Amino acid sequence: MLFSELVEFYEKIEAISGRIEMTNLLVQLLGKTPPEIIDKVVYLTLGEVYPPFVGIELGVADRLALRAIKLASGMSEREVEKAYKELGDVGLVGERMLAKRSQVTLFMQQLTVQDVYSALERIAREMGEGAMEAKVQILSGLLASAQPKEAKYILRIVTGKMRLGIADMTILDALAILYGGGKEWRELFERAYNLTSDIGYVAKVAAMSRIEGLKQIKITVGRPIRPMLAERLASAEEILRKLGGKCMAEYKYDGERMQIHKKGDDVIIFSRRLENITSQYPDVVELVRNHVKADEAILECECVAIDPDTGDMLPFQELMHRKRKHEVHKAVEQYPVRIHFFDALYIDGRDLTLRPLEERRRALEQIIEEGERVKLSKAIITSDPGELERFFHEAIENGCEGLVVKSLGAEAIYRAGARGWLWIKYKRSYLSRLADTIDLVVVGGFYGRGKRSGLFGALLLSCYDDEQDVFKTVCKLGTGFTDEDLAKLRAMLEPYRLDRPHPRVVVGGIEADVWFVPRLVLEVLGDELTISPTHSAGLAVRFPRFTGRYRDDKRPEDATTLRELWDMYRSQLKKIEE
Repeated sequence: MLFSELVEFYEKIEAISGRIEMTNLLVQLLGKTPPEIIDKVVYLTLGEVYPPFVGIELGVADRLALRAIKLASGMSEREVEKAYKELGDVGLVGERMLAKRSQVTLFMQQLTVQDVYSALERIAREMGEGAMEAKVQILSGLLASAQPKEAKYILRIVTGKMRLGIADMTILDALAILYGGGKEWRELFERAYNLTSDIGYVAKVAAMSRIEGLKQIKITVGRPIRPMLAERLASAEEILRKLGGKCMAEYKYDGERMQIHKKGDDVIIFSRRLENITSQYPDVVELVRNHVKADEAILECECVAIDPDTGDMLPFQELMHRKRKHEVHKAVEQYPVRIHFFDALYIDGRDLTLRPLEERRRALEQIIEEGERVKLSKAIITSDPGELERFFHEAIENGCEGLVVKSLGAEAIYRAGARGWLWIKYKRSYLSRLADTIDLVVVGGFYGRGKRSGLFGALLLSCYDDEQDVFKTVCKLGTGFTDEDLAKLRAMLEPYRLDRPHPRVVVGGIEADVWFVPRLVLEVLGDELTISPTHSAGLAVRFPRFTGRYRDDKRPEDATTLRELWDMYRSQLKKIEE
């Protein structure tokens, strides 16, 4: 398949913003893609070379890409820089410079998808001393063989700025239509994706083996399972009513959620975002080897920072010291952790995701040997609102955020990748209006004045509408930022800058000075929720303020949902009426 065919579709997709039109174009594109390379086409369309959990990134910044453009086009550094200042998009710079190049090889061989993918793969795998120069050489060689429009998309992929507005869920819809005959097959495709976290792999299985192949997809140690998510409610009585009168309640630890994969002595740790964070936690690897009595297992736990002198739990922020790439062993000594296991998804060949919660808990208890630094989550089973309330206050007193309250019975399976009422968060601050934090996604910015001149004075934030797979605006945030935050945010957001709203952002009556790809998640506090005629969510956060916490442990799709905000609003109204 020629890369130019892919580019034709990218041009069409970039020109539209409707989800249905995008899906139809994807169906056409994937339908004409040879099955043996469909995984590569899917990765490239998402701006990736591998699924994120592999942990290998292209690692090409704009400056390196500009050097490659200069080498491939024969243009001067001054001309390339001038175009970059004018266009602000390395893809457009590459397209313009290559259209101007003076020497074009006669009968230049056309690039195939495999050619482009192989070159990008080589770029991604260049590491260590001399890696940056090698990346530039490979990229410039690829650009030299590319047509201008091909260069535009190669450069956007390699710098992480694809910006087509296509997400995993859109691709799943297209696959369901193409290989299942309609969106009614979406659930099967989504389960395959939830069990593997690899949409390219799912596409290839569907293309090669159709529906029967998808049904055979099984859990594999080393491939992360997309985590199950919880809804939220405000009182013990309300929670028990929702869960049929009986529940299991567990401490909600203020730590980092981990998915642990163990095979023999090999241990891999995935974050809530399914990134491989094993290197940050060598002590957790040892704890798992010594305390998990199963040869193969996929388990979930919460990792909390502890005071080395008292063993008391410390706030989540203490774990940020574990993000170091250097002197990891010093961080291990200075910031010790304890792990609290709360679920078992797979043990020694048994897929437990379709088994009820109590069975999964018993299986977990059988293989965890508790110690000072390894525990099971503290849990009770109750049908008494008073007991649930007391347990809640006990959790708060012990340094937790609150409880996760879970459904019992045959329906209480592990719904990978789904948010639902089988799990409900019950957190301390739900007891008073909107005192609880919410996680919102930056989608736009407003230029500052006076002291904030040259920086952003405020940001436009959105919640996630999980039914429509879009982001809807909910507030302008300008309070709670330090001078350091404002400078940091400008640098963090620059790679995601757009001149118009992203296709997945629904804009109401708000017009921002600059728009961004929905990527950065911030934790926000507000006084209350109010009905809004201007924000596309229909709600606004009144007096929002930044807590100082950048939620880099969350994908944009893990942000607070529109449904959650409306539930909180209704709960807030109920309290006012009472």
